Amino acid sequence: MDGEDSMIEIAGVAHVQLTVNDLQRAMPFYEKVLGFLGMRPVVRGPKGLYMIGGKTAVLITRSSEQNREVRFDQRRIGLHHLCLRARPREDIDRLHEFLVQEQVQVVHVPEEGPRAPGYYSLLFEDPEGIRLEVNFVPGKGLFEDVSKLPLTEFPGYQHYPE
Repeated sequence: MDGEDSMIEIAGVAHVQLTVNDLQRAMPFYEKVLGFLGMRPVVRGPKGLYMIGGKTAVLITRSSEQNREVRFDQRRIGLHHLCLRARPREDIDRLHEFLVQEQVQVVHVPEEGPRAPGYYSLLFEDPEGIRLEVNFVPGKGLFEDVSKLPLTEFPGYQHYPE
């Protein structure tokens, strides 16, 4: 099974499930923030929230009782952060204004970054410290010049711990 003829191409990420300790605090946060991003709740119940939009879904559920004392740590095994893609660059700035208005913890304000040509992003946290990013990358991003791929380092991660 070698070669491009045997490959398939996925259509994207179907869903991401985030586990939180305080579901009653997390659900209104995610419904408000993801709602601002155009996602709609399709399930809102005592066991979680499931929102869909932009060919992506996010499910929020509660952690097991024995894990509720543990706070999210992006350097532990598992999820580091969730990044969603904006369509126009201006949406990053609009989201930042919304997050400030809603008093959401912003880790970094909208800024350009080295991860791809034209990379522009915003990083913030949910009530439990799970980091969420929304970025914009114009055109094909790193695929603009495929002759340079694969890269040998992650752009912008020169000081990332080994």
